This record gives sequence, C-alpha cells and structure tokens, in this order.
Amino acid sequence: MELKLGFKKMLAEANAAIETVSVSDAIQIDGESGYCFIDIREGNERAASTIQGSVHVPRGFLEFHADPDSPMHNPAFSAGDRLVLFCASGGRSALAAKTLVDMGFPDVCHVAGGMAAWEEAGGPTSTGS
Repeated sequence: MELKLGFKKMLAEANAAIETVSVSDAIQIDGESGYCFIDIREGNERAASTIQGSVHVPRGFLEFHADPDSPMHNPAFSAGDRLVLFCASGGRSALAAKTLVDMGFPDVCHVAGGMAAWEEAGGPTSTGS
C-alpha cells in the first residue's frame, strides 16, 4: 500500500512550518520565566529521565490538554508562555509543535534532537513523575 502522506513527508512539512531550537539554546532558557517545557513522550519514557520542571502531556492527548474548552485542559497551555516541546529524538515533538501551530498557538517551538540530545549535552534532568 502506498500512503498519500507518510511520516517522512509529514515531518518535512512540520519542520518547514515550525521553529526548531538547538539543544544548547534550550538549555540556556531552561528555568527562565516565560518558557514552558512540555514532555510529549509516553509515561514510561518520562519515568526514566526528563527535563527538570517540564510538564507531561503525552502526544496522544496533546489536543485535549491544549484546548481550553476540553475537560482535560492543562493550564500550562493558557499561561502565555513560550511552549518548548520535546520528545525522545525530535520527531514527535516536531509533529506536535505543528499541531499546536495549526490550532492557533502563537509561540511554539521544539528541541532539536529531543531528550537524547539534551542528556548528551549535559542538560539538567530529573526522574519523571
């Protein structure tokens, strides 16, 4: 079966439409006011290690947590902060950032290389909850 829109094309389109920040730039803004780091990985991934102070919003629930009209709304999305998404290696966070841009969020980016790059660069981590 040939897909009309495969993951490679979806990622290319997402990356063309969103802002990607380097892991070194992300580490510099970590902990500053006005930024909200959002871990979109699954719970078992986050349990091992995550960015300190990040908010957990699994990719499968992103739209429900982001929409203020949803009973699952997470206030982190309506605080007015710049949303900095990350996943394990950058693919899911790129797609998630594109989704938020499509929903109308004005200030969204994702971390190039995700959690793997963060840990490799020595960014501060904690055990996720």
